[in-house]
Amino acid sequence: MININQLNKEFESRVRLGIMSVLMVNDWVDFSEMKSLLEITDGNLASHSNALEKSGYIEVKKEFVGKKPKTSYRVTQSGREAFTEHINALEKLLGK
Repeated sequence: MININQLNKEFESRVRLGIMSVLMVNDWVDFSEMKSLLEITDGNLASHSNALEKSGYIEVKKEFVGKKPKTSYRVTQSGREAFTEHINALEKLLGK
């Protein structure tokens, strides 16, 4: 039996799905690289990354490189577990 409630609402957005997918296979990814990979706007990335950070699924590191600010992201252990469960639930839903 397939239980649709096993899907995580935090990952329903295609942007959040993209962010998590990128972070699952990379260690730290900076803002510019993430924005370029997903082809999204600054505001879109900022709002969705903030939501994932509040949920505890990603870690956000802000630092200065020279005089320029740099924001980077990485998945947390709880984010890795939650995303894996979400993908497994999707695969069950698809019958895989």
